[in-house]
Amino acid sequence: MANFAYLRVSTDSQDNQNQKLSVLEYCNANQLGLLHLIEDTVSSKVPWKERKIGEILHKANKGDVIVVSEVSRLGRSALQVLEILEFAANHEISVHLAKNRFIMDGSMQATITATILGLAAQIEREFISLRTKEALAKCKQDGKNLGRPKGPAQALKLDQHYDEIVSYLRKGISKRSIAKLIECSPTSLYNWLKRRKIKD
Repeated sequence: MANFAYLRVSTDSQDNQNQKLSVLEYCNANQLGLLHLIEDTVSSKVPWKERKIGEILHKANKGDVIVVSEVSRLGRSALQVLEILEFAANHEISVHLAKNRFIMDGSMQATITATILGLAAQIEREFISLRTKEALAKCKQDGKNLGRPKGPAQALKLDQHYDEIVSYLRKGISKRSIAKLIECSPTSLYNWLKRRKIKD
């Protein structure tokens, strides 16, 4: 029996470390040894069969285990998550959610739980996106300027999201929600705001 750990990594090193830590702690607590650690840098918007999770599932055998930190690491939509879990169940591969301490074993209860978790993550993203679009539309209507201030500055990782972050802050969107929208940890966002001397 083989044990795989699937980490969907981003540009945020702290988030990646948190993922890895939760997975390793879970595997140690549940005596899942000889772990094959697979890191995937491809966006979850890409179909799962074209990502490394697809490679793992096609390589895994009956009785193998795949561990992820949470269900949102499998895909961005509940449908995508369910497709992955259905494939795993049909091939008798168990999927473990480290943070939830839950095993997706193909049972009805596991399927229902996965659906709820996947939908919750998807709905949260869609609500944040909707509120952001509404806030930006109101800003344009009010004639507010959301452009980036002029002047050179030392490049930082989150600088690519500068206009986006400033827009969200001016609309009153919470920093935690902004961090989710730009796929970074809240701590990284707080540090970036401090270095850029940006106040909400």
